[in-house]
Amino acid sequence: MNDFFKLREHGSSVRTEIIGGVTTFITMAYIMVVNPAILSFAGIPAGPGTVATILTAVVGCLLMALIANRPIAVAPYMGENAFIAFGLAALGIGWEQRLGAVFVSGVLFLLITVLGVRGWLANSVPVSLKHSFAVGIGLFLAFIGLYETGIVTSFVSGMPAQALQADAQGLVMAPAVPVKIGSLHDPQVLLAIGGFLLMTLLMIRKVPAALLIGIVATALAGGALGFGHMPKAVTAMPFTGAYDLSRIAFKLDIPSVLQLTFLPVLLTLFLMSFLDTLGTLTGLGAAANLLDEKGSFPQVQKPMLVDALTCMFSGLVGTSTSGAYIESATGISAGARTGMAALVTAVLFALSLFFIPLIEPLQQLRFAYGPALIAVGVLMTGSVRRIDFEDLTEWVPAFVTIVMMLFTYNIANGLTAGLVVHPLLKLASGRARELNAGTIVLALLCAAYYLFGLPH
Repeated sequence: MNDFFKLREHGSSVRTEIIGGVTTFITMAYIMVVNPAILSFAGIPAGPGTVATILTAVVGCLLMALIANRPIAVAPYMGENAFIAFGLAALGIGWEQRLGAVFVSGVLFLLITVLGVRGWLANSVPVSLKHSFAVGIGLFLAFIGLYETGIVTSFVSGMPAQALQADAQGLVMAPAVPVKIGSLHDPQVLLAIGGFLLMTLLMIRKVPAALLIGIVATALAGGALGFGHMPKAVTAMPFTGAYDLSRIAFKLDIPSVLQLTFLPVLLTLFLMSFLDTLGTLTGLGAAANLLDEKGSFPQVQKPMLVDALTCMFSGLVGTSTSGAYIESATGISAGARTGMAALVTAVLFALSLFFIPLIEPLQQLRFAYGPALIAVGVLMTGSVRRIDFEDLTEWVPAFVTIVMMLFTYNIANGLTAGLVVHPLLKLASGRARELNAGTIVLALLCAAYYLFGLPH
C-alpha cells in the first residue's frame, strides 16, 4: 500500500487514509437515498436505481484510486440527476433516452479529455459564470426540496377545478401567482422543516454525515407519527428480485439521442458535468495542497479521465452523470492525501449493496430526503460570494444564469443563457479583448440550443 499509493511521499499513512476514506463515505452516503428517489421521477425504479447508484460510486472511486491516486470520491452528481428527472420532463422522453444521453456525454468527455480539449474549454469559462452555475443549481435543488416537502406548493393547490381558467382555445391559463407557502399545519411539512433545521445545526457543528443523520432522524420521527414504513429486512442479495439491475442496465437508447433535437440535452449534460468536475477538482486540490503555483490541478487529465469513464458506466447501468464529489473535502480534512482513501470509500459502497433494504424506506419519505436537497442547495449557493458584483459585464450574465435556471425550472436555460449573454456584453461594451476562442466556441454551442434545439 505504501509503495503503490506513495503514502510517504504524500506525508500520509495507512491509518490516516482509512480514516479519510471512511469520513468521505459517511459524508456522502446520503446519495444512496436521494439519487434513486430523484431519478424515480424519470421512471427509473428505485430498487435497481439504488443498485446502479451504488455500483457507479464503487467503480468511480475505484478508478480514482487506481488511475489518478487522488483522495477524491466519485458518484452520481446532484444537480445533473435533477436535470435528468425534472429538467427533461417537458420533452416527454423516456428514461431510456435520458440514459442514452448520459452515456453519449460520457463518450464526449472521454474524447475531449484524450484530445486535451477539455482543459482548454475549462480555462475558457469566465470565473463569475463558473460560480453562478453552482448558485443556480443550488437554488434549483432547494426549490425542488421545498416543493417536494410541501413547504412551498402550487398557488392553485387546494382550489376547486373552476379556479383553473381556460383561454378561448380551451387551454389552461397560468395562475396569477405561481407558488405559495404550504400548509404549516401538515405534520409532514413540519417534519421537513425540523429535518432541515437539524441538518443545518449538525453542519454548523461540523458533524460528519450531517445530511445522512438528518435524513434518518427525520424518517424515524415520521415513522413514530405513522408516516412511512419500517424496513422489510436488514440485508438482501443485490441484483435479485426488487434489486434486479437487468430492469434498467443496458436499456439505454443511443440512436434516438444522436439527433439534432437532442443537442440541448447533450449540451446541458456536457456543460454541467464539465463545470462541476472543474470546480470540484480545483476546490479539493486547494484543500489538499495539490494545486501548483498557477492554481492548476496537476495531471488534471487523470481525474478527468476517471470522470469520463464513470459517466459512461453510469449510462450503461442506469443512473445519472457522475463525477468528483465535493464531500471528499471531509476526508481530505481528516488527512487523506492519496487514492487509498478513495479505495476505502469504494469498499464501503460495495458493502452497502447488501444493506439496501435499510435504505429503501427513506426513498419514499419526501419529508426526510427533501430537506437534504435544500441543505445541499444552501452549500452550493455559497459560491455567490466569488461572483464579481462590481463588473456588470460579469454580474449580469451570472444573474441571468441564476434566474433563468430557477424561474424557468430548467438548468439548461440558465447555463446556455449565461454563456451567450457574457460575450455579447463584452463585445457591446468594447471589451472584446477579454474574450478568448474557447468562450466564443461555448457561446456558439449555446446559441445553437436556442436556434436548433427545443428550449423549454
